[in-house]
Amino acid sequence: MSAHPLKQFLYHHTITARLYNIIRGYRRDKYNKLGDEEFANLLHTRHTGKGLDFDNPKTFDEKVWYLKLHDKNPLKTICTDKYRVREYVEQCGLGHILNELYGVYPSFGAIPFDSLPDRFFIKCSHTSGANAIFDRSREFDYTYYKNEFDFWMKRNYFWGSREWNYKDIEPRILCEKVITDKQGRLPVDYKFMCFDGKAKLLFMGIGIAAEDGDHASDGYCDVFDMDFNWLPITDERAHYTKEPIRKPDNWEQMIACAETLAKPFRHCRVDLYNVDGKIYFGEITFHHGGGCNNIEPEEWCDRMGSWINIDGL
Repeated sequence: MSAHPLKQFLYHHTITARLYNIIRGYRRDKYNKLGDEEFANLLHTRHTGKGLDFDNPKTFDEKVWYLKLHDKNPLKTICTDKYRVREYVEQCGLGHILNELYGVYPSFGAIPFDSLPDRFFIKCSHTSGANAIFDRSREFDYTYYKNEFDFWMKRNYFWGSREWNYKDIEPRILCEKVITDKQGRLPVDYKFMCFDGKAKLLFMGIGIAAEDGDHASDGYCDVFDMDFNWLPITDERAHYTKEPIRKPDNWEQMIACAETLAKPFRHCRVDLYNVDGKIYFGEITFHHGGGCNNIEPEEWCDRMGSWINIDGL
């Protein structure tokens, strides 16, 4: 949610802010009347240039979309909710990897900025990507972020993605500790791809988080197997080549955490952080990239697809 100059200008004027959000809402809702498979093919073709085969799904994206539309495990809604997932992590005996939560609020306007720490992370419980970092030592455009979060708090993320697990999540705003290492740097994302409760790939995101809390456009992604062997797979982002990537000291512990959380699910991505030797929970994602990925080489799309079990759906 970087403060784009034009959006920032529009948001500082009541009439233009309302018009802008009406247009945003229309653009997001204009396909709501499409059937799920028609919507899926439209979105996937727009992002990848390829359609989807729902009669005989084989690729990773096809299987992810199949799970989107047919795997309605109610636990997935709890684990998608960025607030309620904390209950699940606790129940799995992993409460010690939860980040510190400062407060949960019904609206952006309800956040008590004056009584919270000097720096904290703001995110919505019911969407993907609605984030910001408040830092008292830096300029924070309150009007801009209030308008942006107010927009997302009125949105049902389901309609933009057809991920049914988002449909019934109560919109809330969470304020958490900003996780940084001893040098003050934001952490590396360890995204474990799990299949039937077993971690098989790590998608490591380096420089993914921007200083304002948004997703950085110039981050990196490298893929490893569970022996921490680098694999020649690209997931739209470039590989990190500035220095060798070192395996974390508590690598096996991270795998164990990911597999514990992934155990009930056919497929999910468990995101963890590892900061100065301490593991933190990030989130559980059930449809990597929304099922609209450009993973290369294509043989890995088929291999990853073969690991997703859709029997009985």
